[in-house]
Amino acid sequence: MTDGWDWRQPGTGAGAARSSSSAHPPPGGPGSSWWSDALADPWRDPTASAVVVVPAAPVSGAEPEPVTDPAAAARPALRYLLLVPLVTALLAGLLGGAFGYALAIRGGGATVLGAAPAPPPELAQRMPESLAGVAERVLPSVVTVRVARPTGTSEGSGFIATSDGYVITNDHVVAGATGQASVVFSDGSSSPATIVGQDPESDVAVIRVMKDGLRPVAFGDSEALAVGDPVLAIGSPLSLANTVTAGIVSALDRTMRAGEPGGPTRYYAAIQTDAAVNHGNSGGPLVDGAGRVIGVNSTIKSIAEGHEAGNIGLAFAIPINQAKRITQDIIGTGKARRTVIGAQVGGPGAGGGAGVRLVSVTRSGPAADAGLRAGDVIVKLNGRPTNEPTDLIALVRKFAPGSVVAVEYRRGTSRRNASVTLVADAQ
Repeated sequence: MTDGWDWRQPGTGAGAARSSSSAHPPPGGPGSSWWSDALADPWRDPTASAVVVVPAAPVSGAEPEPVTDPAAAARPALRYLLLVPLVTALLAGLLGGAFGYALAIRGGGATVLGAAPAPPPELAQRMPESLAGVAERVLPSVVTVRVARPTGTSEGSGFIATSDGYVITNDHVVAGATGQASVVFSDGSSSPATIVGQDPESDVAVIRVMKDGLRPVAFGDSEALAVGDPVLAIGSPLSLANTVTAGIVSALDRTMRAGEPGGPTRYYAAIQTDAAVNHGNSGGPLVDGAGRVIGVNSTIKSIAEGHEAGNIGLAFAIPINQAKRITQDIIGTGKARRTVIGAQVGGPGAGGGAGVRLVSVTRSGPAADAGLRAGDVIVKLNGRPTNEPTDLIALVRKFAPGSVVAVEYRRGTSRRNASVTLVADAQ
């Protein structure tokens, strides 16, 4: 097998067919080094000319010899290999874009140019027992109370107690009114109001509005409270209507006395809370975790005597059992009954600094009927310590007339117990 060149001498073998003019030995002769190398190279033709030979045109009518490209079969496969991932990528992009667009439209997060914007999603629903659910139920029943005074307009809070328009607030919110009161509802509408009655010593007042569709609050039981129970205070502190603050019951039966110079002395056996309460919250409801009113926000403490009081985490509310009873008295008779024990009290009792001494006892009064006498020192009333006269007065007034309370007292060196049936005073 050769590449077409016979290296043998011209005239011999297969090379004899060539003409003598074209059969020349390669330069250098057989003995040259080039010749030797050429003889060792099976792919070299020493007689080939160093020119490019263009093949002649095919003879007319003759079929050209088919030419086969060895790489022709591989090229389509390579194109397909490149085309498949390109198409896959395009399809993935189209599907991903369509999927993302659908999610965005469903979630209300996309706006299409030239189309109306998607409507905003509805407000998230809150569980009824959540604080948000409680606030949502109670807010329509809370009002802002405005009263004209000689010095200007006084503003506080209140809440709708009955469907026929009776509203509970604080006495100090409407005290000194010179004109008609008005209330502003949670939706911003307002209505004139009339003052039905007041009880300065308990700091409870009742006003009334004439309006249809009122939603009264639900009442709870202030005697069922425990320290640590969650509460909400709702009202218009600093004229900020529909304000809701949260806290807990910090203490129960926190006895205190308040009042302005020349005005009535008010006694509270209050519910203490750390919910933020400020000026304007007065008269608004304190509600429990079920949305039931358990107190009437009434007073706050200042850090120092004579300073303007503000929220310092110490707020006090009238127990609703007491406020509801007084409200019923005012609606029914125009005034409230005051609960008494039938004795006059003095300073702290002698011996150990505990207890309140009875200075005098009313004949045939509740204390006398229970065997108490002047000079006895009441140490506890229904389990609550009484160290100051304010303690005994505030605790007694918290109860309704006819209530039976347990009294622990000291006479001389002995400790005694008695059951006292409280009554309403003769006023």
